[in-house]
Amino acid sequence: MKQILKRVILAAAIGAVAPSVLADVKVGFLATLSGPSADVGRDQLDGFSLALEQLGGKLGGVPASIIKEDDQQKPEAAIGALGKLLEREKVDVVTGLTFANVLMALQGRIAATDVPFVGSVAGPSAAAGVQCKPNLFVTSWQSDVPAEAVGKYLSDKGVKRISTLTPNFVGGKDKISGLKRFYKGEIVEEIYSPLNQLDFSAELTRVAAAKPDAVFAFYPGGLGVTFVRQYQQSGLKIPLYTTNTIEGTALDAMGAAAVGAIVADTWTPGHPGEESRRFVEAFRKKYNRLPSAYAAFSYDAAMLLDAAVRSLNGNTSDRKAFSKAIATSQFKSVRGAFRFGPNNFPVQNYHVYQVASAGGKPEFKLHEADVLKSHADAYVSQCASR
Repeated sequence: MKQILKRVILAAAIGAVAPSVLADVKVGFLATLSGPSADVGRDQLDGFSLALEQLGGKLGGVPASIIKEDDQQKPEAAIGALGKLLEREKVDVVTGLTFANVLMALQGRIAATDVPFVGSVAGPSAAAGVQCKPNLFVTSWQSDVPAEAVGKYLSDKGVKRISTLTPNFVGGKDKISGLKRFYKGEIVEEIYSPLNQLDFSAELTRVAAAKPDAVFAFYPGGLGVTFVRQYQQSGLKIPLYTTNTIEGTALDAMGAAAVGAIVADTWTPGHPGEESRRFVEAFRKKYNRLPSAYAAFSYDAAMLLDAAVRSLNGNTSDRKAFSKAIATSQFKSVRGAFRFGPNNFPVQNYHVYQVASAGGKPEFKLHEADVLKSHADAYVSQCASR
């Protein structure tokens, strides 16, 4: 009888510890990892992986694994890949989420599950407003806002006439909406090019003919490298203002062509602060390249998840509780002050940087801090999810 009792007690003890011993936080990483803008997805993945490595391969003290899926920058591919992550892999959380049009195509699937989604690039206006969700978070920004900072800066400096150039997709249109919200001068012409176009000679000819006082451009990933190079080669002497175009390794590829450009964002490698400095140093050491803001936002996403899982004592089985923990958990962001607004999009500061030449290489220098301070996006009042 005593032997049977011992076996029962032992079985109960094993049952009690097994979930925590065997727990594995499964992270589904869905991003654009191929095609012309694959650099963006690669930076997201590398930023997240660096954070996970620094955390000892754990989130909140629990072993964690990354299951990668490439959305190929195609909505239909993303829908299929997300199905694999949710149904076959049964992931605890999905992160990545690179392009706005792809994220918008996933809205139905996100609404149909309680699994948390923590995007680190795409921030379409609808997802921040009328289609916001309690399980969808974005650690970067709502797409309009970096361009809002450019618009405010241009207005503050008295720039009267500008031309704008961007790819013709939801993320590009959001950028122009943001610019217009704060820019009080005249937009001479809005130029939209196909998302995968790599020859901008016709567009730059139109800019030259319009003779604006400045140009605002948004071209992500490899598109940005090509655009900035062609901008210099065109011989245009018109000041270039950008956001989310001159990034990470793209800056090295652009070289002297990027020098002089003005960049607005919540973070660049030129951002001051100890957390930022340590991150840039560690990223460069591991990957032998400069991190982009996309890498930084993804690094922050991992640190956020670490804090959220820790607050739940490692138990992520209650998906709604997991989302609530993500919404409220505190962590040390590389950009400094960070919190989520009621729509699960950031409230943070935005700055202006200038690309300068240092020892023959381009680098970011802080030009004007806090152009927008503790700033939330324009769509938060449309969100009723929380």
